[in-house]
Amino acid sequence: MKKTLSLIIAIYMAFSLVGCGNQNAGSNSQSTENTNAATKEEKKTKGISDMATRVIENGTAITLTIGDTVIPATLNNSTSSKELISRLPYTVHLNKFAHDYCGVMKEPLKYDEEDVHNGWMNGDIDFARDANYFTILYEDEETSKQFGDQVNLGKLDGNLSVIKKLGSSIDILIQLAPTENK
Repeated sequence: MKKTLSLIIAIYMAFSLVGCGNQNAGSNSQSTENTNAATKEEKKTKGISDMATRVIENGTAITLTIGDTVIPATLNNSTSSKELISRLPYTVHLNKFAHDYCGVMKEPLKYDEEDVHNGWMNGDIDFARDANYFTILYEDEETSKQFGDQVNLGKLDGNLSVIKKLGSSIDILIQLAPTENK
């Protein structure tokens, strides 16, 4: 009797878990739209946006080119950014991770100790000095303080959803943005 009762309870639990999974799977467009709308509203109330958080004034305009995708960005005036600018055009191979694209630079960038910090802001372009990492950080700003040795180089200027949609492994060409002829 105990075995039968245990089996019935196990089957019931398994079916109830499947039901929850289907409910959250977004099997129809209406439930997906509701979930997306709730997520966007949640982001607004938390102050999280699909745009870069950092503001840079009087920086250097660059472009990040991945295949046919061109993403505008701005570098700040730090020692590290100035050295990166001196290397342009520069190509680096990046891999996608949970909150960033990251790749190893052939040579480390110079940096000032006072520019080293923990964490990032969504949309940041950073150099992680502990392993010569060039990173484009697009998520998890709110939990990023656990990651150290960051030097901010600049930020993305477009919608962060563009970078999130790129492949798992990309080559990125960094170059000065074309100047407008006036």
